[in-house]
Amino acid sequence: QVRLVMKAHSFIRENVPRVLSSVKDKSGIAHIPRISQYLYFLFAPTLIYRDNYPRNPTIRWGYVATKFAQVLGSLFYAYYIFVRLCIPQFRNSSQETFNLRGLVLCIFNSILPGVLILFLVFFAFLHCWLNAFAEMLRFADRMFYK
Repeated sequence: QVRLVMKAHSFIRENVPRVLSSVKDKSGIAHIPRISQYLYFLFAPTLIYRDNYPRNPTIRWGYVATKFAQVLGSLFYAYYIFVRLCIPQFRNSSQETFNLRGLVLCIFNSILPGVLILFLVFFAFLHCWLNAFAEMLRFADRMFYK
């Protein structure tokens, strides 16, 4: 939802001044973006609206398949981390009486798996997922990390 709100803000910020300047000039011709431009912007991995983006000439379907396979691999690896490292820590906690020592041990034993899952989410979504959609949309400006 935050991403969609940021995209809506960028779209409005780029287009409202153009429409208002054409109304002020009374030229009668307001450059309003087409629906296809807005839909492309919604799916493109960028937060800055432009009417046209640099485009690649072709789609490399092998690259797209590789990125989606990496997303699936990251999901399976996150599942493995949960099953092997996180769930055993909390399995017996409901049957034991509450004590501070047990809580601290559970938290410290969950820090490393939590960081690993955070890195997996970063890699799966921000790298693989966005690159796959950028390739399918032939989006050429791939400076996600700058």
